[in-house]
Amino acid sequence: MKRLARLLPDLSPWRSSADFRLLWVQGTVTVFASFMALVALPLQIKELTGSPFAVGAMGVVELVPLVVFGLYGGALADAVDRRKVILATEAGLGVLALLLFLNALLPAPMLWPLYVVAAGVSAFTGLQRPALDSLLARIVPHEQQTAAAALNSLRWQIGSIAGPSLAGLVVAYTGHAAAYAVTVVGYLVSVLLCRSLSPAPPAHDADRPSLRGIVEGARYAWSRPVLLGTYAVDLAAMFFAFPNTIFPFLADELDAEWSLGLMYAAGSVGSLVLGLTSGWTSKVRRHGLLVAFGAAGWGLAIAAAGWFGNVWAVLLCLAFAGAGDMLSGLGRATIWNQTIPEELRGRLAGIEVLSYSVGPQLGQVRAGTTAGWTGTRTAIWSGGVACVASVGLLCLALPKLLAYDAETDEDALARKAQQQATAAAAAATP
Repeated sequence: MKRLARLLPDLSPWRSSADFRLLWVQGTVTVFASFMALVALPLQIKELTGSPFAVGAMGVVELVPLVVFGLYGGALADAVDRRKVILATEAGLGVLALLLFLNALLPAPMLWPLYVVAAGVSAFTGLQRPALDSLLARIVPHEQQTAAAALNSLRWQIGSIAGPSLAGLVVAYTGHAAAYAVTVVGYLVSVLLCRSLSPAPPAHDADRPSLRGIVEGARYAWSRPVLLGTYAVDLAAMFFAFPNTIFPFLADELDAEWSLGLMYAAGSVGSLVLGLTSGWTSKVRRHGLLVAFGAAGWGLAIAAAGWFGNVWAVLLCLAFAGAGDMLSGLGRATIWNQTIPEELRGRLAGIEVLSYSVGPQLGQVRAGTTAGWTGTRTAIWSGGVACVASVGLLCLALPKLLAYDAETDEDALARKAQQQATAAAAAATP
């Protein structure tokens, strides 16, 4: 029983932080609400146009706002109350969902508002994510960051499995308008929950958001080999080994068209299993090893998925890939929250938004292009091999990533002292 208890998720952040509990519940509501729109929106574009290109164009209109507003959102999170940013962006997302709902009620729904809303959602997400991500480092004790990252990932994985399934049923049986209505209600509940968050003002006399401030954050990241390694490893893993866009072709080659949905869900299942058995990760100190081994495991599993000709073996490999991605993500999140100074946390969170959003976008382009040249399965297994090789080369070029130790790293110790001083000052304030 004791061994089993060590595997179960570490709930210490849930017990120690009321704000973390609130954000976890709010995030669960938002995940389910947003998946309603994420599923309904491309389906509605497909029904209005019948064009795969029109559906794919969503990725184009979403990428630029995410990059621009992600960087600006990072600077904003360092300059203003993060609670206010989260509240404003949640409200903005709710308004966009309302526009989708009203458009769906028209006798002839219009196409162009769907792209405008998709771009707007990407912009609000870019503004919000740095504030949300940087808030975690403030509200959760230093030694509980890995456990907090695991609980947040667990929430997301549950939502990414159940959310699309529920959304598909809602769209199929009640239509797009009903799905958008659920999204509106979800964001309304989320805003009400966010109102109860504690204020999170800047920890210093912050300047207004500016390009100079963004560059300052980028210079800090560039000067820290450990941080640079987390970004580089993630980008390499996603660029070389993110083949989701060619899963339909893989299902055809395996003569298993029925398996397409399972292919998309398998990674989330693997991540969920690791999340449910993540208690041991709270005892880890060498989080750079988690980043490297997780990313290499992801690449190795993707390579195997492209090599095997049996669909069940492929699905098992994709599940192992999801577990590897989850492990690497826990290491990255812990290093970020344990080492980055509070006054730079927002701007670095903006860079993090780019590192885990641009990689998959470019990875889909790489996978599709390579598949056109070499065939689907070759594009998948060769990408996995390239991922493993690139992770190995990056670890050789940035040895401090593998050497990172939460109990001896200078930046980690400085961040821990900063958090303890802030807590002591808050406790002394009558």
